[in-house]
Amino acid sequence: MEALRNRFFGFLATVIFGSGVLVAVSVSAQAAQLIMLEQDGCHWCEIWDEEIGVAYPKTDEGKLAPLRRVDIHAALPADLEGLKKASYTPTFVVWHNGREIDRLRGYPGSHFFWPMLQQMLSKIDKAVASDTTEPKS
Repeated sequence: MEALRNRFFGFLATVIFGSGVLVAVSVSAQAAQLIMLEQDGCHWCEIWDEEIGVAYPKTDEGKLAPLRRVDIHAALPADLEGLKKASYTPTFVVWHNGREIDRLRGYPGSHFFWPMLQQMLSKIDKAVASDTTEPKS
C-alpha cells in the first residue's frame, strides 16, 4: 500500500511540476539515457529499484531516457568516456550525445525523484540548442 501511495504522489508531482517538460524534450531526447551509477550492497539502490525501477521503463521518462546501470567499481564502457564516476550511490546522470547534462546524487524518495528527474530532463533541449549555436572550429 505504501509503495502504491508513493507511486501515486510521484505521478501527481510529475503531472503538476513537469507537464510541459515531456513535450519539450520529446524530440531531442532520442539519444538520452539515464545512467544509474550503483554498487553491490547499496541499500538506497535497492529502495529505488522497489519504488521506481520496476515502473521506470514504462513511464514517459523511461522512454525518453532509458535506464542504463553502471557499476562504479567496473571500468567505464567506451561510449561513456568522460563520465565522472561517483563514490556515492545511487547517482543518476542524464547523458545525451556523449556528455553529461545533469546529475542527481542519492535517492530522495519517490515523492521528490520524479520532479527532480523532470528538471534534469528539461535541460536536454537547452544543451542541444547550445550545441547547434556554438561555432564549429
